[in-house]
Amino acid sequence: MYWTLKFLTRVLSLALILLVFGVIEQAVGQEDNPPQEASHPQDSTQAPEPPKEAQPPAAQPAPDANATPIESHSSAMTLGPGDELDVAVYGAPDLSGHTRVSSDGNISMPLVGYIHLAGLTSSEAEAAIESHLRQANVVVDPQVSIFVKDYISSGVSVMGEVAKPGTYSTLGPHRLFDVIQAAGGPTDKAANRAIITHRGSDTPITVEMSKDPALIAHSNVDIQPGDTVVVPPGAIVYVLGEVGKPGGYVLGSGNGVTVLRVVAAAGGPTKDASLGGARMIRRTPAGLQEVPVPLKNLLRAKTADVPLQPDDILFVPNSKLKEFVNAGALVTGLGTVALYRIP
Repeated sequence: MYWTLKFLTRVLSLALILLVFGVIEQAVGQEDNPPQEASHPQDSTQAPEPPKEAQPPAAQPAPDANATPIESHSSAMTLGPGDELDVAVYGAPDLSGHTRVSSDGNISMPLVGYIHLAGLTSSEAEAAIESHLRQANVVVDPQVSIFVKDYISSGVSVMGEVAKPGTYSTLGPHRLFDVIQAAGGPTDKAANRAIITHRGSDTPITVEMSKDPALIAHSNVDIQPGDTVVVPPGAIVYVLGEVGKPGGYVLGSGNGVTVLRVVAAAGGPTKDASLGGARMIRRTPAGLQEVPVPLKNLLRAKTADVPLQPDDILFVPNSKLKEFVNAGALVTGLGTVALYRIP
């Protein structure tokens, strides 16, 4: 019995010693392996990294002082001599009323005098009038509104072969065909082109007004305030005598017009035409010149076609009558001929 108790005591002591060593090893293991969130401690020998500052946005290039803004002063409608204005001063009906910008660019207001408005937009003109009223102690807190009834100075001048030449307002966007139609459209003598000169420019721009639907949008260019649009007369050739439709024919662009093309546009020769007696009258520096035209061979494609120049007169005589018509008589008789267009 004694030895049994002694044996059990030693077993318990050994188990207790093993338990103590296990606890010690576990404690040491926890110190060697810190928690996961602290798995990358900073080295105490190294200086701590400074906190990262927020990166500033990328530097934008400085605006160019000479660059033109999208809503530029030049693109806005500005006042000028002849423009009609309705000026309203809130609370001061005696200072309000209708006025017109004078030739020197000023308007006159009671108790204030002359105010220069030429070159200003309507909003800038309102600010200028408010400033003058404030400086003159006429109104304590002036509030001015301007309604421009007509921009005479910024209108578009339409000249040349149009039904109603004149100056037309450019309020709102306008294109070439808009201002030509506002002027009544081109006349029968008009060429298929327009010459546009921008304000402040000495270089005119020629725009061919194509009849082709695929090209018509390209011809309909923008028109700016102050532009001048000239529709020049088209080149005209005349066909007289024994043809279906004697008269003057406007050549449009004036290029590539020949005797055969004009005769075809005139309905061709009649049955009484003397094809061998056809002739052409042309103005030259030396005077009128009469040139035989081999119309018979032209219609049979036996000779090259004859090009025509502006103001040429093609005469096809009657084969049954002896006609002695000189060049002077042909030129004199052109005043009443009908005008047609060659497309």
